Amino acid sequence: MIRYTGKRFLISLLSVWMLITVAFFLTRQMPGSPFQTGNVSGEVLEQMEQEYGLDQPVSVQYVTYMRNLLHGDLGISYMNPGESVTEVIARALPATLSLGILAVIVSLVAGTLLGMLQAFSQKRWVRTTILFGTIFGAGIPNFVIALLLALVFGVQWKLLPVVGLDSWTSYLLPVLSLAAYPTAVVTRLMCHACRQELQKEYVVLAKVKGLSMRRIAWTHVWKNAWIPVLNYAGPAAAFLLTGSFVVESIFTIPGLGREFVNSIANRDYTLIMGLTIFMGVVVIGVNLAVDLLCAWMDPRIRKSYLKDV
Repeated sequence: MIRYTGKRFLISLLSVWMLITVAFFLTRQMPGSPFQTGNVSGEVLEQMEQEYGLDQPVSVQYVTYMRNLLHGDLGISYMNPGESVTEVIARALPATLSLGILAVIVSLVAGTLLGMLQAFSQKRWVRTTILFGTIFGAGIPNFVIALLLALVFGVQWKLLPVVGLDSWTSYLLPVLSLAAYPTAVVTRLMCHACRQELQKEYVVLAKVKGLSMRRIAWTHVWKNAWIPVLNYAGPAAAFLLTGSFVVESIFTIPGLGREFVNSIANRDYTLIMGLTIFMGVVVIGVNLAVDLLCAWMDPRIRKSYLKDV
């Protein structure tokens, strides 16, 4: 297990380095300059690029950036020189984090319950309704769902706000928009896993002992069936914590997504890099944590751990 953990950790570090390197050189391929506006002359533009080191070769810029990054310095925003990239992330993170955490909780709880209901229900219309619901949730992009929810509940019926995060009701529409796809995936995974568990010997033995199907489901089956869901929870959580760009724009939420879109539009190299690194570390870190958790739950890897010890 120690060897497995070290291997996964090294792979994660390599992934972070590759992400930083690719993102750095891609940003430098963007046309124009961060300081190129209609009111800036050529001489002033050259001076500003020289001040920020953009006149140097890209390889030199890369080495300088990596050196500063190792010291925890993400730089300052080119568009707002008085504000560091770290301050931008700290200001925008709470909104994105709150939406992501709520969407993760909703998708895991709702998906688990719907999956078990689809697997154990004896009513055909219930299974069919859940099936079509998962097809709808998995097949329609979250920004389309966000637009539909905003149009129906915010514009036509005027039941819920569609701008900002001023109250708890402001969270409902964006959270539902973000949670639709992962809920559909979790429902499918849970239903399939439950049906596989029903064919195993311990379920047959529990039936012979006279246990009801409801007790078997809630006492034994769901724990084993939830392992595939846990494997998916890592990528889902990472996506929901970092992939709400369009949804944040639709509902005018001041989160990381809006900052990232604005940084690309303004060619703000340091802010693009800082947000990319932060989101990449979150994604890789969450996947690593879930992978190690699943590994601890795997009997084969636990056996290898005992050998290492």
